[in-house]
Amino acid sequence: MSKGFRKVWKKFWTPILHNPIIQWTLAVVLAGATWFVFLTSKHKFTNTESLKKYRTKPAVFVFFHGRCAMLSPIIKNAHIKSYCVASRHKDGRMMARLQRLFGLRAIYGSSSSGAVAVMREGVRIMRNEKVSMCVPVDGPSGPSLHLQDGALYFARMTGAPIIPCCFSCSRPIYMNRWDKFMIPKLFGTITVNIGNPVYIDSNLRGESFETKRKEIESIMIKQLYDMDKEFNLQKIEYGLNATEYKKHNRNK
Repeated sequence: MSKGFRKVWKKFWTPILHNPIIQWTLAVVLAGATWFVFLTSKHKFTNTESLKKYRTKPAVFVFFHGRCAMLSPIIKNAHIKSYCVASRHKDGRMMARLQRLFGLRAIYGSSSSGAVAVMREGVRIMRNEKVSMCVPVDGPSGPSLHLQDGALYFARMTGAPIIPCCFSCSRPIYMNRWDKFMIPKLFGTITVNIGNPVYIDSNLRGESFETKRKEIESIMIKQLYDMDKEFNLQKIEYGLNATEYKKHNRNK
Protein backbone atom coordinates (compact mmCIF):
# COMPACT_ATOMS: atom_id res chain seq x y z
CA MET A 1 0.00 0.00 0.00
CA SER A 2 1.55 3.32 -1.05
CA LYS A 3 2.18 6.15 1.39
CA GLY A 4 -0.16 8.45 -0.55
CA PHE A 5 -2.99 5.94 -0.48
CA ARG A 6 -2.54 5.43 3.29
CA LYS A 7 -2.89 9.16 3.84
CA VAL A 8 -6.09 9.35 1.79
CA TRP A 9 -7.48 6.25 3.49
CA LYS A 10 -6.68 7.65 6.95
CA LYS A 11 -8.25 11.01 6.06
CA PHE A 12 -11.40 9.21 4.96
CA TRP A 13 -11.76 6.92 7.98
CA THR A 14 -10.64 9.22 10.82
CA PRO A 15 -13.80 11.39 11.02
CA ILE A 16 -15.98 8.30 10.68
CA LEU A 17 -14.27 6.50 13.54
CA HIS A 18 -14.48 9.63 15.70
CA ASN A 19 -18.25 9.63 15.37
CA PRO A 20 -19.82 8.47 18.69
CA ILE A 21 -22.74 6.77 16.91
CA ILE A 22 -20.35 4.74 14.76
CA GLN A 23 -18.25 3.88 17.80
CA TRP A 24 -21.25 2.69 19.80
CA THR A 25 -22.48 0.64 16.84
CA LEU A 26 -19.10 -1.04 16.47
CA ALA A 27 -18.93 -1.57 20.24
CA VAL A 28 -22.28 -3.38 20.25
CA VAL A 29 -21.17 -5.62 17.36
CA LEU A 30 -17.84 -6.41 19.03
CA ALA A 31 -19.49 -7.09 22.39
CA GLY A 32 -21.88 -9.54 20.73
CA ALA A 33 -19.00 -11.25 18.94
CA THR A 34 -16.99 -11.47 22.16
CA TRP A 35 -19.85 -13.10 24.04
CA PHE A 36 -20.47 -15.50 21.14
CA VAL A 37 -16.85 -16.65 21.12
CA PHE A 38 -16.74 -16.89 24.92
CA LEU A 39 -19.99 -18.87 25.23
CA THR A 40 -19.15 -21.30 22.41
CA SER A 41 -15.73 -22.14 23.86
CA LYS A 42 -14.66 -24.55 26.56
CA HIS A 43 -13.27 -22.83 29.64
CA LYS A 44 -10.49 -23.79 32.00
CA PHE A 45 -10.07 -21.47 34.98
CA THR A 46 -7.06 -21.55 37.31
CA ASN A 47 -6.73 -19.85 40.70
CA THR A 48 -10.02 -17.93 40.63
CA GLU A 49 -10.01 -17.39 44.41
CA SER A 50 -8.80 -13.82 43.89
CA LEU A 51 -11.85 -13.04 41.74
CA LYS A 52 -14.12 -14.15 44.56
CA LYS A 53 -12.10 -12.52 47.33
CA TYR A 54 -11.92 -9.12 45.65
CA ARG A 55 -15.45 -9.05 44.32
CA THR A 56 -16.45 -6.43 46.89
CA LYS A 57 -13.16 -4.74 47.72
CA PRO A 58 -10.61 -2.87 45.60
CA ALA A 59 -7.86 -4.58 43.63
CA VAL A 60 -5.71 -3.63 40.65
CA PHE A 61 -6.26 -6.25 37.95
CA VAL A 62 -3.35 -6.10 35.50
CA PHE A 63 -2.93 -7.72 32.10
CA PHE A 64 -1.00 -7.27 28.89
CA HIS A 65 -2.66 -5.26 26.13
CA GLY A 66 -2.72 -8.16 23.70
CA ARG A 67 -4.64 -10.36 26.15
CA CYS A 68 -7.65 -8.24 27.04
CA ALA A 69 -10.21 -9.63 24.55
CA MET A 70 -11.67 -12.31 26.83
CA LEU A 71 -11.05 -10.66 30.19
CA SER A 72 -14.09 -8.38 29.93
CA PRO A 73 -16.70 -11.16 30.10
CA ILE A 74 -14.67 -12.81 32.87
CA ILE A 75 -14.77 -9.66 35.00
CA LYS A 76 -18.46 -9.26 34.14
CA ASN A 77 -19.31 -12.83 35.15
CA ALA A 78 -17.42 -12.38 38.43
CA HIS A 79 -19.65 -9.37 39.27
CA ILE A 80 -16.64 -7.18 39.99
CA LYS A 81 -17.26 -3.45 40.06
CA SER A 82 -14.37 -1.87 38.24
CA TYR A 83 -13.04 0.98 36.16
CA CYS A 84 -10.62 0.53 33.28
CA VAL A 85 -7.80 2.76 32.08
CA ALA A 86 -8.39 3.71 28.43
CA SER A 87 -6.34 5.68 25.94
CA ARG A 88 -7.56 9.11 24.80
CA HIS A 89 -6.85 8.04 21.23
CA LYS A 90 -9.91 7.26 19.09
CA ASP A 91 -9.13 3.54 19.33
CA GLY A 92 -9.02 3.85 23.11
CA ARG A 93 -12.37 5.60 23.22
CA MET A 94 -13.81 2.89 21.00
CA MET A 95 -12.52 0.24 23.41
CA ALA A 96 -13.87 2.21 26.37
CA ARG A 97 -17.36 2.11 24.86
CA LEU A 98 -16.96 -1.62 24.35
CA GLN A 99 -15.84 -2.11 27.96
CA ARG A 100 -18.82 -0.06 29.14
CA LEU A 101 -21.10 -2.72 27.67
CA PHE A 102 -19.40 -5.18 30.03
CA GLY A 103 -19.95 -2.91 33.02
CA LEU A 104 -16.47 -1.37 33.10
CA ARG A 105 -16.40 2.41 33.33
CA ALA A 106 -13.43 4.28 31.87
CA ILE A 107 -10.94 6.87 32.98
CA TYR A 108 -8.91 8.29 30.11
CA GLY A 109 -5.16 8.60 29.97
CA SER A 110 -1.99 6.66 29.23
CA SER A 111 1.72 6.58 29.87
CA SER A 112 2.19 9.11 27.07
CA SER A 113 -0.82 11.37 27.58
CA GLY A 114 -2.43 12.51 30.81
CA ALA A 115 -0.59 9.95 32.93
CA VAL A 116 -0.51 11.99 36.15
CA ALA A 117 -4.15 13.05 35.82
CA VAL A 118 -5.41 9.52 35.22
CA MET A 119 -3.45 8.16 38.18
CA ARG A 120 -4.83 10.79 40.53
CA GLU A 121 -8.36 10.24 39.26
CA GLY A 122 -7.99 6.48 39.54
CA VAL A 123 -6.75 6.67 43.12
CA ARG A 124 -9.60 9.03 44.05
CA ILE A 125 -12.20 6.69 42.52
CA MET A 126 -10.76 3.58 44.18
CA ARG A 127 -10.69 5.25 47.58
CA ASN A 128 -14.14 6.88 47.40
CA GLU A 129 -16.12 4.22 45.56
CA LYS A 130 -14.28 1.12 46.87
CA VAL A 131 -13.99 -0.33 43.35
CA SER A 132 -11.24 -2.09 41.42
CA MET A 133 -9.11 -0.87 38.53
CA CYS A 134 -8.30 -2.82 35.35
CA VAL A 135 -5.00 -1.75 33.79
CA PRO A 136 -3.43 -2.87 30.48
CA VAL A 137 0.11 -2.46 31.73
CA ASP A 138 1.96 -2.23 28.40
CA GLY A 139 -0.63 -0.13 26.55
CA PRO A 140 -1.54 1.76 24.54
CA SER A 141 1.53 1.48 22.30
CA GLY A 142 4.12 -0.62 24.10
CA PRO A 143 6.78 -1.74 24.67
CA SER A 144 5.13 -5.15 24.64
CA LEU A 145 5.18 -7.22 27.84
CA HIS A 146 6.65 -4.25 29.72
CA LEU A 147 5.00 -3.40 33.03
CA GLN A 148 4.67 0.37 33.27
CA ASP A 149 4.53 2.16 36.63
CA GLY A 150 0.84 3.11 36.72
CA ALA A 151 -0.50 -0.11 38.24
CA LEU A 152 2.09 0.01 41.03
CA TYR A 153 1.13 3.62 41.74
CA PHE A 154 -2.54 2.67 42.14
CA ALA A 155 -1.59 -0.16 44.49
CA ARG A 156 0.88 1.89 46.52
CA MET A 157 -1.52 4.79 47.03
CA THR A 158 -4.64 2.74 47.85
CA GLY A 159 -3.30 -0.36 49.59
CA ALA A 160 -5.12 -2.55 47.06
CA PRO A 161 -3.21 -5.59 45.75
CA ILE A 162 -2.03 -6.08 42.18
CA ILE A 163 -3.55 -9.21 40.65
CA PRO A 164 -2.04 -10.48 37.34
CA CYS A 165 -4.64 -11.80 34.88
CA CYS A 166 -4.13 -13.61 31.59
CA PHE A 167 -5.96 -15.78 29.10
CA SER A 168 -4.80 -18.03 26.30
CA CYS A 169 -6.60 -20.26 23.82
CA SER A 170 -6.19 -23.34 21.68
CA ARG A 171 -7.18 -21.71 18.38
CA PRO A 172 -5.90 -18.11 18.29
CA ILE A 173 -5.91 -15.41 15.65
CA TYR A 174 -3.12 -12.85 16.11
CA MET A 175 -3.68 -9.33 14.84
CA ASN A 176 -0.79 -7.79 12.93
CA ARG A 177 0.09 -5.35 15.70
CA TRP A 178 2.92 -4.65 18.12
CA ASP A 179 1.05 -6.47 20.92
CA LYS A 180 0.04 -9.52 18.83
CA PHE A 181 -3.53 -9.04 20.01
CA MET A 182 -5.07 -12.48 20.52
CA ILE A 183 -8.61 -13.33 19.36
CA PRO A 184 -9.88 -16.87 19.99
CA LYS A 185 -11.62 -18.73 17.21
CA LEU A 186 -15.00 -20.33 17.80
CA PHE A 187 -15.37 -23.70 19.54
CA GLY A 188 -11.87 -23.81 21.00
CA THR A 189 -10.59 -23.91 24.57
CA ILE A 190 -9.99 -20.72 26.54
CA THR A 191 -7.77 -20.89 29.61
CA VAL A 192 -7.85 -18.19 32.27
CA ASN A 193 -5.36 -17.70 35.08
CA ILE A 194 -5.78 -15.20 37.91
CA GLY A 195 -2.50 -14.69 39.75
CA ASN A 196 -1.95 -14.32 43.47
CA PRO A 197 -2.30 -10.83 45.00
CA VAL A 198 0.89 -8.76 45.25
CA TYR A 199 0.92 -5.85 47.69
CA ILE A 200 3.01 -2.70 47.28
CA ASP A 201 4.37 -1.01 50.38
CA SER A 202 3.24 2.61 50.61
CA ASN A 203 6.84 3.69 51.32
CA LEU A 204 8.34 1.94 48.29
CA ARG A 205 10.52 4.33 46.27
CA GLY A 206 13.52 4.44 43.94
CA GLU A 207 15.45 1.20 43.40
CA SER A 208 13.11 -0.79 45.64
CA PHE A 209 10.16 0.35 43.55
CA GLU A 210 11.95 -0.68 40.33
CA THR A 211 12.87 -4.06 41.82
CA LYS A 212 9.22 -4.71 42.69
CA ARG A 213 8.15 -3.59 39.20
CA LYS A 214 10.54 -6.06 37.58
CA GLU A 215 9.37 -8.81 39.94
CA ILE A 216 5.71 -8.36 38.96
CA GLU A 217 6.63 -8.02 35.28
CA SER A 218 8.48 -11.36 35.47
CA ILE A 219 5.45 -12.98 37.13
CA MET A 220 3.18 -11.72 34.35
CA ILE A 221 5.51 -12.79 31.53
CA LYS A 222 5.90 -16.27 33.04
CA GLN A 223 2.12 -16.48 33.45
CA LEU A 224 1.59 -15.70 29.75
CA TYR A 225 4.39 -17.94 28.45
CA ASP A 226 3.31 -20.90 30.59
CA MET A 227 -0.28 -20.60 29.40
CA ASP A 228 0.73 -20.34 25.74
CA LYS A 229 3.10 -23.29 26.10
CA GLU A 230 0.11 -25.52 26.90
CA PHE A 231 -1.11 -24.98 23.32
CA ASN A 232 2.35 -24.77 21.68
CA LEU A 233 1.72 -21.19 20.57
CA GLN A 234 4.27 -18.78 19.15
CA LYS A 235 6.34 -16.89 21.70
CA ILE A 236 5.31 -13.25 22.08
CA GLU A 237 8.29 -10.95 21.67
CA TYR A 238 9.30 -8.61 24.47
CA GLY A 239 9.92 -4.91 23.86
CA LEU A 240 7.99 -4.13 20.66
CA ASN A 241 6.29 -0.76 20.35
CA ALA A 242 3.67 0.48 17.91
CA THR A 243 5.79 3.05 16.06
CA GLU A 244 8.76 0.77 15.39
CA TYR A 245 6.50 -2.15 14.46
CA LYS A 246 4.58 -0.08 11.89
CA LYS A 247 7.82 1.30 10.45
CA HIS A 248 9.27 -2.20 10.16
CA ASN A 249 6.20 -3.49 8.34
CA ARG A 250 6.19 -0.57 5.89
CA ASN A 251 9.82 -1.16 5.01
CA LYS A 252 9.32 -4.83 4.18
